[in-house]
Amino acid sequence: MDFAFTEEQNRFREEVRDFLEGEIEQGLWEPSCDAWIQGYNPEFTKRVAQKRWMGLTWPKEYGGQERSFVDRFILTEEMLRYGAPAACHWFADRQIGGSILKYGSEEQKREFLPKIIRGEMYVGLGMSETETGSDLASLRTMAVEDGNDYIINGQKTWTSGAWFMNHIYLLARTDTTVPKHRGISEFIIPIDTPGISRIPMIDVTGTEAWNDIFFDNVRVPKKYMIGEKNRGFYHVMEQLAYERSGFERLMGNYALFEALLKFVNETKRNGKALSQDTVIRHKLVQLQVEFEVGRLLMYKVALVMDEGQAPTVEAAMSKAYATAFEQRLANTAMEILGPYGLLWAGSKYAPFGGMAAHSYLGSKGYSLQAGTTEIMKNIVATRGLGLPTS
Repeated sequence: MDFAFTEEQNRFREEVRDFLEGEIEQGLWEPSCDAWIQGYNPEFTKRVAQKRWMGLTWPKEYGGQERSFVDRFILTEEMLRYGAPAACHWFADRQIGGSILKYGSEEQKREFLPKIIRGEMYVGLGMSETETGSDLASLRTMAVEDGNDYIINGQKTWTSGAWFMNHIYLLARTDTTVPKHRGISEFIIPIDTPGISRIPMIDVTGTEAWNDIFFDNVRVPKKYMIGEKNRGFYHVMEQLAYERSGFERLMGNYALFEALLKFVNETKRNGKALSQDTVIRHKLVQLQVEFEVGRLLMYKVALVMDEGQAPTVEAAMSKAYATAFEQRLANTAMEILGPYGLLWAGSKYAPFGGMAAHSYLGSKGYSLQAGTTEIMKNIVATRGLGLPTS
């Protein structure tokens, strides 16, 4: 089987690399771990928009390029390889725009998609709630009809990108008389709508990547409901497949991987480079092999998407694999660096800006974000292998 990219795709990859290397050479930003969710840089997002790299797969009539999902995965792979600060546009471009494109009204497409493509619309993800765990269908935020509006009350937690967003994607219950999966609807809401407030959530890495968001009698016009009323849960299941399939699950800490490889080649112990230590060599070779397998799983997802199918099983498989790889990478970095790996950014003795400590602390949550590993395995078992549910 030929896994090679086309000449056009290879040229595109080089174009993206040249752009990102030029950005770094100009000192516009430095590579960092988890920059896709924590790297707030509106100026970078604007420059990416000027390259016309947002909405890459969308129809040209809405400003897209109608390129393949493989092309889009090439772009995201390189963004993550260089640790680019892409958090402002990541969620809108990765999944919310696609949801609007598939289920939204023509008015919504005309209003929102051009804003995303221009790098002007930052969208936080309002899905998770307190006390509901991984059972998204048990959400309790309510949206009650009132004339031409909905009145929304409730709370969202772990709202991704909440501290810099100007819109929030929201799942809310619109019918309490039907089974819980059938009474949920989707909304896209400007964050400055009266009645919306937030509380920062400082995670273990010291980063405010998530917030608690509160809705107190928030009046939302019906035109901001995405798709059919009470069908939101089914829409979001497809959307989550796109969220779980991205390279960020494999390469969120690739900047650490590259820095670690450079470190072992340049650092000597007893007159020999660390890369000549048999144990260290085996650890890094194992990681490289696992990384290449992960890449193939990711591009398998892209191929399924290019065939017009929802990559539910493929995304679950790649997400479960990739987050485990990220955790092993963090553990390996700490084993090689020893006590120095514990040093935080700002310490003059911290290797490569404290990325190892950041990655190690952050990695503990990777197997929970966007669905736990146990849920991913259940999806593969039931939907992929056809195994019984009990």
